[in-house]
Amino acid sequence: MVQIVVRDNNVEQALRALKKKMQREGTFREMKRRKFYEKPSEKRARQKAEAIRRARKLIRKRLQREGAL
Repeated sequence: MVQIVVRDNNVEQALRALKKKMQREGTFREMKRRKFYEKPSEKRARQKAEAIRRARKLIRKRLQREGAL
């Protein structure tokens, strides 16, 4: 549950904070993904592609930390 406190009646600042929190949690991506039905085969393919992307990012970060890049 996302909770934002509005201080000094500053709704714009609270809205920015809410959007930032939702972005970090992946809520917008989730809403976009759930907009239409996703076939199980498409879901598996998407999840596999995401896993590959995460693994490559992890390897890239590890190599950069070690100074190989």
